[in-house]
Amino acid sequence: MAIASRVAAPDSGTDLAAHVDAFDWPQITAELDTQGCAVLKNLLTPDQCRAIAALYPDDAHFRSRIVMSRHGFGRGEYKYFSYPLPDLIAQLRPVLYPHLQAVANRWNEAMGIDIRYPATHETFLKRCHEAGQARPTPLLLQYEAGDYNCLHQDLYGEHVFPLQVAILLSEPGRDFTGGEFVLTEQRPRMQSRAEVVPLAQGDAVAFAVHHRPVQGTRGTYRVNLRHGVSRIRSGQRHTLGVIFHDAK
Repeated sequence: MAIASRVAAPDSGTDLAAHVDAFDWPQITAELDTQGCAVLKNLLTPDQCRAIAALYPDDAHFRSRIVMSRHGFGRGEYKYFSYPLPDLIAQLRPVLYPHLQAVANRWNEAMGIDIRYPATHETFLKRCHEAGQARPTPLLLQYEAGDYNCLHQDLYGEHVFPLQVAILLSEPGRDFTGGEFVLTEQRPRMQSRAEVVPLAQGDAVAFAVHHRPVQGTRGTYRVNLRHGVSRIRSGQRHTLGVIFHDAK
């Protein structure tokens, strides 16, 4: 993994948009282009992480609960937030989206995909909702010892934003052990490549949802990506998933 982008964690009085703007986005963009993922160090504070994780037992915040083993997704569970989203989570999508939108459009152009993404997340969500994708997709995942998340893609409908963000809410080594974020790339006529992304509490990883362009000797080709979480060895791990398209 390339050196992660790092800024000071926001305190309670810091504007989230200004905090996100302070990241080294040219470096993040370069990592996304070369690796398919990039780490944003200290996106959230430990207090913010604990506050979000503490929402999990209260079903009033959520529209549905998924037990992974029932669907062959792995072991563990997660819940999709309902609208209106909690304040901090509601802010994350519109402040992160503009920094990723240019990458998404450039990737589609390189892969010969005609779809382009508007400048604001609000406008993109309107596109999703007009197509019947109106269910919110931000989700909170909970893993216990022995749990894991199989390699997968978060698509949810016709309209898919090509990048998403996962934020580790628990502290490795204290709250849990194991549970590494894993990304794999399937390359045409080649064996798959795996990337293990080390994260600390409050760190986020931005990564490709489905595929990304790679420059080869004969031009640009698509690589297919999947992500998951390795087995939790001990403790409990919470993650916030920030997906920019909504679901049918």
